[in-house]
Order: sequence, then C-alpha cells, then structure tokens
Amino acid sequence: MKTYEKIYKLLGTTQDYISGEELAQLLGISRTSVWKGIKHLERQGLVIKAGPNRGYRLEQGDLLLPKEIEQSLNIPVHLNNNSVSTQLDAKQGIKQQGSSPALYLAPSQTKAQGRFGRSFFTAETGGIYMTLHLRPEISFQELKPYTLLVAAAIVKAIDQLTGIQVDIKWVNDIYRNGKKIAGILTEAISSIEAQIVTDVVIGVGLNFCLTDLPVELSKTATSLFTVSPSITRNQLITAIWHHFFTTSEEELLTLYKEKSLVLGKQVTFSQQNQHYCGLATAITDTGALQVRLEDGSLKTLSSGEISLASWSNSPTPE
Repeated sequence: MKTYEKIYKLLGTTQDYISGEELAQLLGISRTSVWKGIKHLERQGLVIKAGPNRGYRLEQGDLLLPKEIEQSLNIPVHLNNNSVSTQLDAKQGIKQQGSSPALYLAPSQTKAQGRFGRSFFTAETGGIYMTLHLRPEISFQELKPYTLLVAAAIVKAIDQLTGIQVDIKWVNDIYRNGKKIAGILTEAISSIEAQIVTDVVIGVGLNFCLTDLPVELSKTATSLFTVSPSITRNQLITAIWHHFFTTSEEELLTLYKEKSLVLGKQVTFSQQNQHYCGLATAITDTGALQVRLEDGSLKTLSSGEISLASWSNSPTPE
C-alpha cells in the first residue's frame, strides 16, 4: 500500500484531527512524506482540513483502493489513474490475455464513450468509472442480459448501503428523482470462426458525489450524493459486483422490472425513420421492451432508445 493510501486510511478512522507528527510515527515516515501524501490526496479531490497545532482531518471525499476491493470480491482489480476509458483498459487487458473475471477502475476518463459511440461528461473527482471483463465463451443465443443484471445490482447495492431509492430507465440508465445518475454499456467480443462470444465488457459510469457537474447538465443529471456521502466509493463498487455475482438471475430480473420507470407509461421511439407512440407494457427476461401501440398492435424493442411521453411531477429524461 502506498504512503498516501495509508494516510487516507488513518484519517478515515476518526472525525478528529491527527497531527502530522502522529501520522509520521504511526507510518514510520518523515513529516515531509506526510505532507507530500496529504497534497497527493488533495489532488485526488479529497478535502482535508489542516489546523495549526492540530494536524489534519478528512472533511470530504474518498480514495479508490483497488486492493481492498480485490480482497472483498476475490477477483483482480486494476486501477488506471490516467485512463482514456475503462472499456479500452479492459479491452487492452483482453489483448494481453489477462485473467477473467477482472475489474478495471479509473478515478476519471479522458474520452469516455457510451452507447452508439457518444461521448459523455466525466467528472475529475467524485465519480465511479469501471468495467467488468467476463469470458463467457458461449453462443449469442446463450448470452445473459448483462445490462439488466448490472442495473439491478446497482439498484440493490444503493438500497442496501444507503436506503436511497433509484429507478431504471430502459434499458441502461439509473435515475434518482427524475435525473440520471448512472449509465451502463455492455459490449461483446466474438470469434467468427468459433461462432461464440469470447469476451464481454460491462462498463459503468456513476455520478457518486460530483462537485463539477456542468450547469447545462443539471436539469437532466445529478449525483447519488449531493453533500457528504454516507459511504465510500469502495463500498459501493464492492456491493454492486457482490450482488451481480451472488444474486440469482431471476431475482435481479424481477428487481429490474419492479424498478422500471417506463412500464405503464406512454413512450415514444423511432424505427426505420418512423415515429411511434404507445404504452410500455412489459420487459422480457431477455431485456426486450414490449410496447402496445395506439392501433392496438404490439412492438417488441430489443435495442434502441425511447423517451417518456409523460413523466409525472418530473422533467422528461432523454
């Protein structure tokens, strides 16, 4: 464990000040090394209050600790402090024949991309950016609805750790109070010769506690926490993947449907340059959305985007 990580863990054990001298003695390092460690933590977005003759106190923020997450999940966890995107990190791991399952983390991303190759805002601090690599080696027909399962695992983890209730907008977005806090991107890598899916990478971007959300996004996006979080990012990351790995597929799919924002609501969508409006009636176990159109016919959407035609007491998400 690096010096700044040790300092962070010590500061996190108390709400009181710890003197630089005490930190130095506990860690067996110099006061100068303590000061450098504090400055490194501040550059990572942590708010540390320093008082004359009092020392240091952690006010806000946390530090990603891959080794702790690794020990809890019993899978390799890789942290890239200079990530272009965790999806690319995972794909690079695949090229290097890294073990699977494996988790790739980053405190931020320089060129994050979501569905359809769209770029999205990535905070410098206070976000969770991660990609899970799986190696299923199965046919396309046997693929699990990974996006749905991860979405439900996120909902379950947040509820378990905080009691905060969030919802799911089909197919891959997590909302709190009508505003988006997270998105999921699942990509499959296949072998044409073997006609199987060799690898799956599941990316998650989650606004944990952002202080730099652009004003133009504040109408449609928010954070899980808007003030000091009651948990750490490490705890939430661990809980999400713990539920993903240990909760039955049936239970997660049931939760996904229960927490759906769209079921029972009027939705609009486009197919082949035609616009449709109808009532979202069901989500299948494979993740398809069934919509009853105004003429009584049934449309089944396996992918794409929808908009809510009506959103009670909240702005319509896009």
